[in-house]
Amino acid sequence: MVRISGTISRGLRAPIIREGDDLCGIVVDTVCKAVDNGEFTPCDRDVLAVTESILARSQGNYATIDQIAADVRAKLGGETIGVIFPILSRNRFAICLRGFARGSKKIVLMLSYPSDEVGNHLVDIDLVDEKGINPYSDVLTQAQFEELFGKSCHPFTGMDYVNYYKELIEEEGCEAEIIFANDARAVLPYTKRVLTCDIHTRARSKRLLKAAGAEIVLGMDEILTAPVDGSGYNDKFGLLGSNKSREDVVKLFPVHCQEFVDEVARRLKERTGKNIEVMVYGDGAFKDPVGKIWELADPIVSPGYTAGLEGTPNELKLKYLADDAFKDLSGDALADAIRQSIHEKDTQLKGQMVSEGTTPRRLTDLLGSLSDLTSGSGDKGTPFVYIQGYFDNYTD
Repeated sequence: MVRISGTISRGLRAPIIREGDDLCGIVVDTVCKAVDNGEFTPCDRDVLAVTESILARSQGNYATIDQIAADVRAKLGGETIGVIFPILSRNRFAICLRGFARGSKKIVLMLSYPSDEVGNHLVDIDLVDEKGINPYSDVLTQAQFEELFGKSCHPFTGMDYVNYYKELIEEEGCEAEIIFANDARAVLPYTKRVLTCDIHTRARSKRLLKAAGAEIVLGMDEILTAPVDGSGYNDKFGLLGSNKSREDVVKLFPVHCQEFVDEVARRLKERTGKNIEVMVYGDGAFKDPVGKIWELADPIVSPGYTAGLEGTPNELKLKYLADDAFKDLSGDALADAIRQSIHEKDTQLKGQMVSEGTTPRRLTDLLGSLSDLTSGSGDKGTPFVYIQGYFDNYTD
């Protein structure tokens, strides 16, 4: 019988995870219960994805505003600092900003415009053009920005992030000054000590600032890289990937992810007899076409994965084969020719016409995006995602 189904992604319901829980055991037990219930039969090269948030929760990887403040004060001096290119987010950034303010006397907050790095808009780009402003070179004060464009209003949340962030800084007893620019070096006339908060462009921002004479340049990935006063930490990403847990506490990106996925894979092999790939996933790497918001506010989609998930897809474009290479065939003859091409394809198709239009992204980014969309970010209660058939092709 010819199999009809291809890739299947299932969200698995799990208990509420608390600090100190044996997450490895809970993950494996959940998969095995689903198998015992007859919900699926495990196969080699299935993929089990576990959301980063519950791994961090089980590890107790948290930090308070005071702990953030202590690290910022120690590393940046506690006086005037530039805080540049933050994303506009109450969940992702606001608590971190409180910590920065609590650890400083003055913050020069430099916002990118018309949008932040992940696509949250302060102002419509067409209005920027209409006003004759060049966002690549023009530096605006808050007064100039609001005279030109009025108060900012986030299209989805309705938040005026400019004044929200300013008031938040001042609530911590810290002086606030806000400017708008897209060149990291624009902050240097105000202060030579800079904390750059961009996620995916942080290396460039640091390089430009250091070359332009900044005294101290740090990224959010360099705050809380080690425990401070008993805090959690992340040695690779610091505060990047953190989000709000409570009003004065952030949950950090998890640590020891590789050890976790390897142990889960080992236990699954013992219980099921199958070689199941395992990964930890955070935000998916996709962009909302309406809101223009890029989902990836984490520093990386997958901070840990088993070896079989390394690399990128190596696939033929079936549409190209059907429309070009085998355009004179149809029916069983066409299907057989395509299957033969798949069997005989090169192990590396990069640059070949037969692979043009296939997705040249890393497997972990693709699988992480699929997992993020499957689990959602609300009340589904499915922090584990079990994926089958992802590595199948038309011949299987």
